[in-house]
Amino acid sequence: MMPSLFIAHGAPSLALETNEYTAFLQQLAADLPKPKAIVLFSAHWESRQQQVSGAAAYDTIYDFSGFQPDLYEVKYEAAGDSALAAAVQEKFEKAGIAAAIDPVRGLDHGAWVVLHLLYPKADIPVIALSVNRYLSNEEQYKVGKALSSLREQDVLIIGSGGTVHNLRRLDWRTEDVSEWAIQFDQWLEEKLLAWDTESLLKYDELAPYAKEAVPTPEHFIPLLLAMGSGDTGSKASLLHRSYQYGSLSLSCWKFE
Repeated sequence: MMPSLFIAHGAPSLALETNEYTAFLQQLAADLPKPKAIVLFSAHWESRQQQVSGAAAYDTIYDFSGFQPDLYEVKYEAAGDSALAAAVQEKFEKAGIAAAIDPVRGLDHGAWVVLHLLYPKADIPVIALSVNRYLSNEEQYKVGKALSSLREQDVLIIGSGGTVHNLRRLDWRTEDVSEWAIQFDQWLEEKLLAWDTESLLKYDELAPYAKEAVPTPEHFIPLLLAMGSGDTGSKASLLHRSYQYGSLSLSCWKFE
C-alpha cells in the first residue's frame, strides 16, 4: 500500500535550488514505488467547499511575485485524470463532505514545486485538491481519512504545506534557526510519532509557540489531511527536516 506524505513546499524558488532538501525529495521519489496517480492537497488552493481538479491537462500557475525570472519559465505540464477526479469526489460525498470538480484550474506552486522535484518528467496523472481553513482540526483529519482507501490502488496522497510558516518572521540572510521554530517542530514530532491525535488536533492550544509557527492555518492543514489519509496503520515517520531563512520548516512526514 502507498503511504501518504506531508511535504513542505518552502518558497517557490525551491524548485530551482540544489540543497539538502531538494536532494532528499529527488531521492524520495526514487525510493518509493512509482504511483499510478497523485492526489495532492495544496495550501495555496483555498475554498470553503472542497474542490477537486478535473482538468485534462494543467497550466502552471505563478501565484507569487518578486522571484528570479527563471522561476517563471518552469512549467509542470502534468495530465489530469477525469475518472480519478470523479472517484475522489464520490469518496468525499460518501463521507458526507460536499465536493465539486473544477474543470479548468491549473497547478499552483504548492503543487508544482513539490511535483517538479519529485517527478520532473510530469509523467504521472495528478489530481489537485483545495483546503478549507474554516473546518475544525477534527474535520480536516476526516477529510484526509475519506481518501485513505486510494492508497490501496497505488495512488500517492500528498499534503503540501509547511509546519512552521510565518512569512513575517523570515530572515532571508541567516542560516541560524530560531529556537521557537525548533521547539514547535519538536513538540509536533513527539505527538506525531506517538500518533497522539488528541493532542495534535489541539496543537493550536497545546504546542509551544503555536501562534508564531502557525499564524494562519492553511499551511498546517495539509499535515492533518495527510495524517488522516494514512490513518489505517497509525504509523508516522519523519523522513527529513531542515530550515531556511531562520524559521521556514522544510519537513517531510510519511504516514502508513
